[in-house]
Amino acid sequence: MRTNFYKVLPIGILIILSAFTIIQKQTTLYIIGDSTAANKEAKAYPETGWGMELQSFFKADIKVDNRALNGRSTKSFRAEKRWQPIFDNLKAGDYVFIEFGHNDEKIDKPTVGVSLADFKINLINYVNETRSKKAIPILLTPISRRSFKNGILVDSHGDYPRITRQVADSLKVPLIDMLAKTESLLTRLGDVESIRLFNHVDSGNVNYPKGKKDDTHLSPDGAKQIAGLVAQGIKETNLGLAKKLK
Repeated sequence: MRTNFYKVLPIGILIILSAFTIIQKQTTLYIIGDSTAANKEAKAYPETGWGMELQSFFKADIKVDNRALNGRSTKSFRAEKRWQPIFDNLKAGDYVFIEFGHNDEKIDKPTVGVSLADFKINLINYVNETRSKKAIPILLTPISRRSFKNGILVDSHGDYPRITRQVADSLKVPLIDMLAKTESLLTRLGDVESIRLFNHVDSGNVNYPKGKKDDTHLSPDGAKQIAGLVAQGIKETNLGLAKKLK
């Protein structure tokens, strides 16, 4: 009579083997981008990047590896060799979420800002290099700043989102239009109610003794909601990744 190997193993070993199997089967979803998505140090709390909340929307076989960083652009992320280790470790079937624009538009800062033409070239390079590893690039337009004038939300990103959409269309890259999604959300909430999505802190906070009114970076609630919009966008792309959402 043949004995089932797994039936005679202690329960602790079975748990370890099960966890190892999940890790082995995991697909990595990398995020490259700027401070709106980035992981934050404790000293910045309650500022929260949406990338910090994305893992909670996925099942265990997707591992979110958030490499977004404050102040980075398509240019500086590569120049600082932030992209190279991601590229070196990319494997077939992995995903790279590419969301830039907030800092690329700062052309008065030559180490960060880039022209629209160079922004396009940089995005194309990230896409093509990702595909060269048989990984899957996803382009995201930058999220909206909370910029209301006379109760009307005003765009502050110029033509950079248009270039992202153009690259997505020309190279047939899945696009999550986060600018459109966040503009819709902020407009629906309005000038006052939308404050809760951003890093507005009263004076006396341990990290912000004088308080803070930041209409670019997100609060914990804002990060969760924006990550939810990213998850919504994943479903709309009809990629296999959508099946990995909870």
